[in-house]
Amino acid sequence: MTEENVVGPSVTEDDIRLLMKRKDEIEEQIKAYYDMLHDAGVDMHTPLVDVEGFPRADVDLNVVLTSRHNISCLQNDHKAVMMEIEKALHALHAKVRVRPEKDNAKTQMESTEPVVSMPSPFALVDTVTRGSPAFQAGLQVGDEVLEFGSINTQNFRNLHDIASVVQHSEGKSLRVGVIRNGQEIHLDLTPQQWSGRGLLGCNLVPVRK
Repeated sequence: MTEENVVGPSVTEDDIRLLMKRKDEIEEQIKAYYDMLHDAGVDMHTPLVDVEGFPRADVDLNVVLTSRHNISCLQNDHKAVMMEIEKALHALHAKVRVRPEKDNAKTQMESTEPVVSMPSPFALVDTVTRGSPAFQAGLQVGDEVLEFGSINTQNFRNLHDIASVVQHSEGKSLRVGVIRNGQEIHLDLTPQQWSGRGLLGCNLVPVRK
């Protein structure tokens, strides 16, 4: 059910958008099959035989078995595409980091003014769900996080730090600083309940130093 791998040595933002679109399509298909199971009154583990060991007469076995099989296959596809997205993001992240270094070197040669370097990012945005608080705030896949509320490069230890800030800031605006295309920008993000999971609707991964 998966398409051809689009991750290569020259990964672009368009490649990542294509992978994200494929991920969304797979998730929609999985949800549709789960809805079919729900309508049949069963889940992935509900027994399909009665107490006497006979197939249940109140369940459409063909629909249930087909849905379960397709869900299992799609979950494998989803896992594979998430791995591709992670590889693509790290490849893009590496390319973005090289470009500012070249630009800074050129600027130093052309100007006698000192170049102020930006602080190192401590996390990378690898998923932003459409319609989520993160999406509404303007956060984008590939953004490198420099600041997240009270968390910054100096005091960041792990992603639990960010999770703690989010949990204690529901309904409150947080200042989020990121590097995007070599430029530092700041956003206002308000963690809150929405139609999806969590309070943000995005996923962060630590930057490998």
